[in-house]
Amino acid sequence: MEEFIQTFHIDWKLMIAQIINFGLVFLAFYLLAAKPLRKLMKERTEEIEKGLVDAKHNSEMLSLTQKEADDIISKARQEAHNVWKEAKEEADIKKTQMLDSAREEVQVMLVNTKKVLEAEKAKMIDDVKKEVVSLVVRATEKLLEDDMNSSFVDKQLKHIEKA
Repeated sequence: MEEFIQTFHIDWKLMIAQIINFGLVFLAFYLLAAKPLRKLMKERTEEIEKGLVDAKHNSEMLSLTQKEADDIISKARQEAHNVWKEAKEEADIKKTQMLDSAREEVQVMLVNTKKVLEAEKAKMIDDVKKEVVSLVVRATEKLLEDDMNSSFVDKQLKHIEKA
């Protein structure tokens, strides 16, 4: 082994110093870099795991919220459809009522118009009768006056013969 030591020029004192230096550097690295780095990595891992749990929870909440929103929208659509249907039915009923009312008003107006026309017709007939009576009376008076005048009778006879 001495040969080995001589061949590779190994110095025990230097080797022990290097082992001590390596130990000190390793200890310094462990205390100053590895330990804080391990702590930082542990905190980061916990933060990531918490983020994943929160993301899963948020995903479930989003899914539930989406289902609730879909249900609400579905109910709102159904309700809107029902309201529209009821409004249409009410509008149809109102339309029918208005048409019936308009028909009744037209019938009443027709009846009233017929009554007014019949009243006017009767009035006109009465007026015509009065006028005819008046004309007959005047004609009779004239005939009686002219009867006295025979020339009127002759004129009338000639006039009738011409016709």
